[in-house]
Amino acid sequence: MEEFVYLIKPVRKDFIETMTEEESGIMEIHFHYLNALLSDEKLILAGPCLDGAFGIVVFRAETMDAAREIMVNDPAVLHGLMSAEIHPYRVSLIQPR
Repeated sequence: MEEFVYLIKPVRKDFIETMTEEESGIMEIHFHYLNALLSDEKLILAGPCLDGAFGIVVFRAETMDAAREIMVNDPAVLHGLMSAEIHPYRVSLIQPR
């Protein structure tokens, strides 16, 4: 398995402050989607910047095409709440828990 990172950015600057009820529901589904990747041992880490500028998802996939499919099926991306870009990645250092 290869490692990848995708960056997600809200499509509007004040997204966190102005999220509608529908958008909030989609973001909850986004969280569950990432949690399922964690359960499948594909997700390495994920989280947002606290200023709302962007979030990152570091994960494993068999190929770039498989990784891109994971990214485009993220509900936040799929429903147009977040733009996304993907890159090959390598976790070089990580603090054990």
